[in-house]
Amino acid sequence: MAQPIRIVIGGILHETNSFTPLPTRYADFELSRDLGRYADEAGSMAPLNTLDLVATLVASAGPGGIVQRSAYEQLKAEILSGIAQALPADGVLLDLHGAMEVEEIGDGETDLMRAVRALVGENILIAVSLDLHGNISPELVDSANILTAYRTAPHRDAPATRRRALLLLADAIAQGQRPCAAMVKLPLVLPGEAAVTDVEPSRSLYAQLPAIAQVSGLLDASIMIGCAWTDSPYATVSTIVVARSDAKLAQRHAHELAASIWTRRAEFGYSVEALGIDAAIAAAQHSLARPVYISDSGDNVTAGAPGDSPLAAARLLATNTTNALVAGLVDAQAVHDCATAGVGATIALQLGAGIDPRSGPRLNCQALIKQLRDVSDSGQIDTAVVQIHGVEIILTAERRAFTERKDMRACEVDPDAYAIIVVKLGYLFPDLVAHAKHAIMALTPGATTLQLNTLPYQQLPRPAYPLDGEISWPNP
Repeated sequence: MAQPIRIVIGGILHETNSFTPLPTRYADFELSRDLGRYADEAGSMAPLNTLDLVATLVASAGPGGIVQRSAYEQLKAEILSGIAQALPADGVLLDLHGAMEVEEIGDGETDLMRAVRALVGENILIAVSLDLHGNISPELVDSANILTAYRTAPHRDAPATRRRALLLLADAIAQGQRPCAAMVKLPLVLPGEAAVTDVEPSRSLYAQLPAIAQVSGLLDASIMIGCAWTDSPYATVSTIVVARSDAKLAQRHAHELAASIWTRRAEFGYSVEALGIDAAIAAAQHSLARPVYISDSGDNVTAGAPGDSPLAAARLLATNTTNALVAGLVDAQAVHDCATAGVGATIALQLGAGIDPRSGPRLNCQALIKQLRDVSDSGQIDTAVVQIHGVEIILTAERRAFTERKDMRACEVDPDAYAIIVVKLGYLFPDLVAHAKHAIMALTPGATTLQLNTLPYQQLPRPAYPLDGEISWPNP
């Protein structure tokens, strides 16, 4: 009886924002040492349960600042130790994001891949599962056999992508193939908010991928939008095509896919109207549709921003806006002060700009404390809901993304009760899209500003469209 195919799994997932002061520490990572991430929605591993899968460590942290070297080295060491103990193996799956920057090292994914390849040798196949917002280096592509990325943003296919990577790897091993990948990088830099896959041109561009993967001799195709807030030499849009064995075939199709993106470069834009903060508030006030969602895009916690900018709240108050909610604002001291005073008290608060001084000035106010909650079940109050005139604010002790209505309800806040809701996001996630009758992107300053020309890039390749205006590609 043939031995089952043995595949070792490990990885580190982090989307690094180079422009936020928050370091990412070891404690920020959620650690998984089992195969739970690879079960389907029904909880079954089939047909993966016919494989001999060995879990090492998959570490995942929310978007944030540069990963501390000591944290990365500790995670890397455990992954390498686990792979070494699992050898001999037929293949390795690296579960990565693709936009991790490490203190003093730089591109973390390439460093990890280099170490894994050195450990297992050239004969073992390596597959990589990626976020489409990854910034991928040529060395990473050359070292891997199979790379495949998400095809949805907002992301809905992370489990499907991991599963696809595993099945492609297992099939190649079973058939004795040695796949190879090719990548083409475009001089095009896009924030994720300009490339939502449910709208054009991303919708039709991503719709090409399954057909490309079915071309004779090919296995898979991906479009990497990249992470524009990672100051990296690789933070531009790229295409990756995987061939069964023909590198030239992969390269030709990767270039054709890249060319199809380039011809539509001027079409990339936001899926909703984009305005300055005051114009966004004015538009929301005059809108007949309710509720209106305003994305505070410059302080987008899902892209690594601190979440502590009081600008939106301050402008709502300055314009005498009523029936409005800000979900949420990070201020641990304010939450502590509210917990000390208790529900029903009115206290003086200085809100925001405690993590990133660039988020200032702080908002000085008298606030009525309406709710106190321990949302994280930590045993202490971590959330306070306060009212300042016609505006309510969900204050959080730690960064938290309000991507669904249930996140607000966990704070005893009913999202149906407000005319205007401000969230510290870029694009809205599906549940909020379903709730919003009108959505506006506020072009606010901050670590995740959509005004990319204001960011102090040092590593991003230039010239790049649209930062440097119209440029030619391929270069003559």
